[in-house]
Amino acid sequence: MTDTHAQTVLITGANGGVGRLMRPRLARAGRTLRLLDVVRPEPAAAGEAVEIVEASVTDEVAMREACAGVDAIIHLGGISVEAPWADILAVNIDGTRVVLEAARDAGVPRVVLASSNHAVGFYGMDDAFDGDLPADRLPRPDTYYGVSKVAMEGLGSLFHDRYGIDVTCLRIGSCFEKPWDRRSLWTWMSPADGARLFEACLSEADGGEAREPGFRIVWGISRNTRSWWSLAAGEAIGYHPQDDSEVYAAELLGDAVDDEPQGLEERLAGGKFCLTPLGQHMK
Repeated sequence: MTDTHAQTVLITGANGGVGRLMRPRLARAGRTLRLLDVVRPEPAAAGEAVEIVEASVTDEVAMREACAGVDAIIHLGGISVEAPWADILAVNIDGTRVVLEAARDAGVPRVVLASSNHAVGFYGMDDAFDGDLPADRLPRPDTYYGVSKVAMEGLGSLFHDRYGIDVTCLRIGSCFEKPWDRRSLWTWMSPADGARLFEACLSEADGGEAREPGFRIVWGISRNTRSWWSLAAGEAIGYHPQDDSEVYAAELLGDAVDDEPQGLEERLAGGKFCLTPLGQHMK
């Protein structure tokens, strides 16, 4: 997308963790952010152009209305941790179907889907090629939550192939203000890099050339020194992360700053999700 015309971007799950971090960073002149969540987002702040929609992604009528006149959708809505299968099925899987059907019916040309490292959670460091795990590796989900992200990617592929929607799936590691432990030193995506990634997904051009609608899977991480997940797919669409979690390493690890990852929780892409009982609520 360019800045030469007014545009409306619908963000589902806008009141969630990633949504709140992205809201101020994606605001710009000429862009209206239509913020949808089951928990009503805060009203517009000074200088913001936002529209508030209090609704669920599972509500077909509300989603059709929310997609009207939209240029792109960033789909963040859903359950963000492991939960009982019925909940995952209803909100994450069927909710994504509802969003994509509403996008199709409204003629929305571009959709960004928040997938997750948990779609490939059982890949480990030893599966990386030359230290980099490609973003589009075949699924190896670690939980019902991970399965829902595999289904999300499958639905995105389907709606691209059948209807020509440009779909980018982001296998996001962890997007917070700062990393909090050794494992997060390679899964982290800074909020600033998160905004850079979403802007790259929303762009209508690659290297000055018009972007053809496609389906792609990209890792959502920063340029972390310790990462073993490849940035190549993101760089191909103009995502060039600038932040590195290593600036927090000494603060987090102290004398253990150079220690090797310990145990499956630190060596698998899914971390503790790989060890969590299926269907058990996580805090």
